Amino acid sequence: CVWPYLARRPKLQLSVYTTTRSSIGAESNIDLVLNVEDFDIESKFERTVNVSVPKKTRNNGTLYAFVFLHHAGILPWHDGKQVHIVSPLTTYMIPKPEEINLLTGESATQQIEAEKQPNALDEPVSHWRSRLTLNVMVEDFVFDGSSLPADVHRYMKMVQLGKTVHYLPILFIDQLSNRVKDLMVINRSTTELPLTVSYDKISLGKLRFWIHMQDAVYSLQQFGFSEKDADEVKGIFVDTNLYFLALTFFVAAFHLLFDFLAFKNDISFWKKKRSMIGMSTKAVLWRCFSTVVIFLFLLDEQTSLLVLIPAGVGAVIELWKVKKALKMTIRWQGLRPKFQFGAYNDSEKKTEEYDAQAMKYLSYLLYPLCIGGAGYSLLNVKYKSWYSWLINSFVNGVYAFGFLFMLPQLFVNYKMKSVAHLPWKAFTYKAFNTFIDDIFAFIITMPTSHRLACFRDDVVFLVYLYQRWLYPVDKSRVNEYGESYEEKLKKKAHRE
Repeated sequence: CVWPYLARRPKLQLSVYTTTRSSIGAESNIDLVLNVEDFDIESKFERTVNVSVPKKTRNNGTLYAFVFLHHAGILPWHDGKQVHIVSPLTTYMIPKPEEINLLTGESATQQIEAEKQPNALDEPVSHWRSRLTLNVMVEDFVFDGSSLPADVHRYMKMVQLGKTVHYLPILFIDQLSNRVKDLMVINRSTTELPLTVSYDKISLGKLRFWIHMQDAVYSLQQFGFSEKDADEVKGIFVDTNLYFLALTFFVAAFHLLFDFLAFKNDISFWKKKRSMIGMSTKAVLWRCFSTVVIFLFLLDEQTSLLVLIPAGVGAVIELWKVKKALKMTIRWQGLRPKFQFGAYNDSEKKTEEYDAQAMKYLSYLLYPLCIGGAGYSLLNVKYKSWYSWLINSFVNGVYAFGFLFMLPQLFVNYKMKSVAHLPWKAFTYKAFNTFIDDIFAFIITMPTSHRLACFRDDVVFLVYLYQRWLYPVDKSRVNEYGESYEEKLKKKAHRE
């Protein structure tokens, strides 16, 4: 058996040093930044210290933290039973473009251009990790020496005491707590930076789980995922309670299922659709516009590919639906495309009249709100560029006033006294997802505008349900595929 050295209750001391080298052999060229003489492994603490930044680090170099757990009153390199672990306090990332007021040209932080790194927007520069999270495994667990777990074994250091073998305290640095939001750009004028050192005990089970999660994040980075993409994975485990995380995975599975069913039925509906009777063309155009704007916004914000790719696929589908709604055909004359639009019948023209009438009333409210919001953000909010302001103005309009573009379809339903032309299967699956979003709207971190958008969709869906109940079934009306029940019976009788 391999016994825990902590069971002997030794008097320990915690020391944190910084150096520009990845290994040290003596006390030369190192700085002591934190010393806890009466270290109690059962008591958690958090302390903020100022760390001197060497010139090498300021010139885009690296700085390491060496954490020692050793006997009190003895220097770490003189203690044969000390354990230590090393962690970089810096990482390399492409800095976020500085935001400025587009009218005045004033930046959020007035920095001298000479202090900035050359090609700072294109090349990775050194960033400071402002948090260092330490853990010690405190369980008096006795291991079988012939079958030590591989994940914990690499953190274990053995000593022979008499006839028994002991493992020294298992010291662990929680890398999952290093988040992108805590990073700070290191400039050449920076001589000191704050470092928050926090400590808490950890159980053997959680230690093994955390080791596996860190290995998974490291593997993602080896496969080409950026620091920001890996940070989103870290947030799943660090910012969420484990029980709530399990519930989130369970609900997310249903969300994915409903997304797939809605996608399948929506494609099937539009593929078979031959008539636009009762369908608001303006609403179809709006959904296409809003989907493309949200995709461009996510692209401008450098969102993870896990979110960006589905948004791009959705934008392509919405463009295809616009082509179907406008009865558009594309013919190529050499390398030049030629667009042709089909003609509407009398019933479709009547629907277009109702649609145009609804948009006329809606424009009196929508345009002043959008223009006013864009002007306010231009005066009071800082952006990276004019393009960024334009995309943000559009996406804020989509979130804040997007539900107004659902109203023309309600108006068309009211005028035609029918809802038979709507894709109710796809609509129902989307509604289920909306209700799932409502459950987590005030739990999961998201923009306030997106949170409000979850509830505004519920109101419109309830109005759709009321219209479905209000208007009785009329077998002479056409369905979503341009056919009526009575016409299908006549065709069947004629064939017989």
